[in-house]
Amino acid sequence: MKSKLSKFTSTESVFSKSLSWTTIASEKALLAAIGIATCIAAAQYLFGMLVARAITLPDLFMLFIYAEIIGMVGAFYSTNRIPVTLPIIIAITALCRLIIMHSKEMDALVVLGEAGAILILSGAAYVMSMKDKVSIEKLQMISDKEPTKD
Repeated sequence: MKSKLSKFTSTESVFSKSLSWTTIASEKALLAAIGIATCIAAAQYLFGMLVARAITLPDLFMLFIYAEIIGMVGAFYSTNRIPVTLPIIIAITALCRLIIMHSKEMDALVVLGEAGAILILSGAAYVMSMKDKVSIEKLQMISDKEPTKD
């Protein structure tokens, strides 16, 4: 019975290892595609600004969004994880861009709703940044409490 169980767990382990490898590879490939596509989109946007010979505030916000996406992809490749605050900041920037572009035509309640969404996202970004700080402090406290081995 024990040998059958160990055979099953070893097969499951091989399966989970191969699944983990494919997940990591596909994640890296998709993020590389996102990075390349973002660079192409930014270049096209800059070309459109050059042709129009005009730079407006929504254009700058759009370029900032492109820069944040590229930064998020770069952060993943340097740390192998995506900080949760970066997508939140991208969403805040996108909402600000929407308000600037369409605020004259929009109903006041819609603008107020978008401003409320920015406030909620800002609170979420703050909470998530504090979570990281608390986690680091916890790790330091645990390492300080552990007895040193002489």
